[in-house]
Amino acid sequence: MNKHHITVDDSYILLYTVCEVGKNMRIIINNSSMVPIYEQVVSQIKNAIITGEMKDGEILPSVRTLAAELRISSLTVKKAYDSLEEEGFITTVHGKGSFVNAADRQLAYEARRKAVEDELSAVIEKAFSAGMTKEEIREIVDLIMED
Repeated sequence: MNKHHITVDDSYILLYTVCEVGKNMRIIINNSSMVPIYEQVVSQIKNAIITGEMKDGEILPSVRTLAAELRISSLTVKKAYDSLEEEGFITTVHGKGSFVNAADRQLAYEARRKAVEDELSAVIEKAFSAGMTKEEIREIVDLIMED
């Protein structure tokens, strides 16, 4: 695995940590983000599974290995893996490791759809709070869809 630690000036403030996971994927941790680190790990692994970057049965790095590469706590990686397992994206076999469980493409589709619905809901709520009507929102969506 290649790892990159990006700092600014001579202050030694770690802004990003980049780690290659598997053959086709990178995890990038933004240490200055308001998004918890475990959620950054979860969303990037989940996205890699949904898009097919990580294949069914592909092994993930061990908790300790990924924690060391990302320079984060093992508990943070464990929490991310537990969350992914709860959602059905990975399967952990004690003594063997954690493996991508992408065989159920419907699960991946539903996860992608829910993410889009959540984002659209937030945008629509923002539009309503700005005083826009349903018709105005529809006009904007239609304009965007034409492009």
